[in-house]
Amino acid sequence: MLDEKLKYIEETGERPFLLLHACCAPCTSHTVLYLEKYFKIALYFFNPNIYPESEYIFRKSELCRFISETGLDREIKIIDGDYCPEKFFEISAGLENLPERGERCRRCIALRLEKTGLTAQELRADFFTTTLTISPHKDSDFINKCGGEISEKCGVEYLFSDFKKHDGYKHSIELSKKYDLYRQNYCGCVYSKTKRTP
Repeated sequence: MLDEKLKYIEETGERPFLLLHACCAPCTSHTVLYLEKYFKIALYFFNPNIYPESEYIFRKSELCRFISETGLDREIKIIDGDYCPEKFFEISAGLENLPERGERCRRCIALRLEKTGLTAQELRADFFTTTLTISPHKDSDFINKCGGEISEKCGVEYLFSDFKKHDGYKHSIELSKKYDLYRQNYCGCVYSKTKRTP
């Protein structure tokens, strides 16, 4: 589906405006390099799930460093969403002990995608999507279904994707090594941190 959309965009000779939700520098690395020839891109860093705040700040700084060191900062703006962890804790109440990819994760993804869609609407973007589908730990089918539903509400087209394809995840690892990017060992929230680290 993504390949067909990109082929169509390439044939038109235009570069539509894409608001790309960015979860971290490693996931963004391949995704933004893959898409920047087709779109005018703004990155949207909205991740209220990340814990603690120092981790949030560091992940954002790594994203900014990557964009700067690739020279993409001349074209790509990074929009900093509010750090509002209370919204994450509100939607995850009662679901603290569920495993990754469970209902807590689905609500977290929906929260971030909904805010991205609304921001895309405010910015008059042509498309919105997320870097999250590059992760082998995330359910791309759910992410795309959720994005499609939000698209109908906000009136901005969702770019269906699975950035793991075409060796996307492998490329993100290579880019992480090249730019010495911090690759976190947990998704972001306090619950994944507790389960993944000693």
